[in-house]
Amino acid sequence: MTKLIVIGGGAAGFFGAIAAARSNPKLQVILLEAGKDFLGKVRISGGGRCNVTHHCFDPVELTKAYPRGSRELRGAFSQFQPKDMIAWLKAEGIALKTEADGRMFPTTDDSATIANCLKQAAIQAGIQLRTFSAVKSIDKNEADQFIISLGAGDKLTGDRLLIATGSHPSGHGFAKTLGHKILEPKPSLFTFQIKDSRLANLSGVSVPHAIASIKINKKKKLEHSGPLLITHWGLSGPAVLKLSAWGARVLADHQYKMPLTVNFLPEENPETLRQKIQQFKAQNPKKKINTFSPIDIPKRLWQSFVSYAAIASEQNWADLSKKQLNIIIQEVTQGHYQIQGKGVFKDEFVTCGGVTLKEINFKTMESRVCPNLYFAGEVLDIDGITGGFNFQSAWTTSWIAGKAIATSTSL
Repeated sequence: MTKLIVIGGGAAGFFGAIAAARSNPKLQVILLEAGKDFLGKVRISGGGRCNVTHHCFDPVELTKAYPRGSRELRGAFSQFQPKDMIAWLKAEGIALKTEADGRMFPTTDDSATIANCLKQAAIQAGIQLRTFSAVKSIDKNEADQFIISLGAGDKLTGDRLLIATGSHPSGHGFAKTLGHKILEPKPSLFTFQIKDSRLANLSGVSVPHAIASIKINKKKKLEHSGPLLITHWGLSGPAVLKLSAWGARVLADHQYKMPLTVNFLPEENPETLRQKIQQFKAQNPKKKINTFSPIDIPKRLWQSFVSYAAIASEQNWADLSKKQLNIIIQEVTQGHYQIQGKGVFKDEFVTCGGVTLKEINFKTMESRVCPNLYFAGEVLDIDGITGGFNFQSAWTTSWIAGKAIATSTSL
């Protein structure tokens, strides 16, 4: 009997094992988890609700959520995409709901719903589930089979191997041993630590639409838009998280210390904002600048800009100087800050880096350098922005791998 060994008891490991076992009942499948529990990241994701996928059914649009892996996932999503995952869960008796931002969660709002479903499906498919089974080394014998050495001294022999170890360095080590090139993992999807008097005491203030940007060189910059949140340690929110994802490597290269520019009001440019403020000044000469704002931004944020422009709390609009006006325009549309480090984003931990994608056949997820070796999930150099995209790439790559393993020509 042909034997598949899956290393990694997370989302990709389980889904790949299930896809393989269901597609070929004659296949013997063993899933190995180093820790005491399966599906740990599934259980804590989305604040314990599990952001399963994203409500986007156009593969081209879907790939735009992936700073790394977008080109390779285009074809992969034509095989298995969010609507397929929704249908798969529906067949298991689990319904999803879509939130305003496109994120999809189980209607139970409980990640255990997904984790229990995957575990039950694996058991019903006859998959042997083993915890406390840390893999120490992988070798190949003369018959070209994989020899898996476990911590307790046990050894397993497998005809096919699926590595789905997430961002854990062990998976990258195994891949390297088997001939793969590894792009050094770096954090992706994080908040910015910024200590600045302009942001002090503004924790909790948010703007619905802002643009955050970093300059890579004299000719190129990265910028992303979306809601922005001021925190007690700096800046967060979708605009920052997206920027951190696309700029993961350049930020790492600069030790997370780079200048940041923020436009808190993208619908205005400096000139239109100048005209709006001057018109407001002419119409409201006796009103207090600190109290009456001509633009739609949170009051506390406006007052911070006013203070930074050295405008007294009792100063009237009639007394606004040209210098003060210029400072306000600058702060609103082109505020300059200094990123001093990276924070973490809740319970999510995503990395860029991993197994080089050109060494993988994305029609099957099989290695191009080591026959019968497959990869799925974040062990690959694939990462998405927040919103269910990282789970979807795990579902997609593992489903493709499982199906391909089940139909291998030599089985």
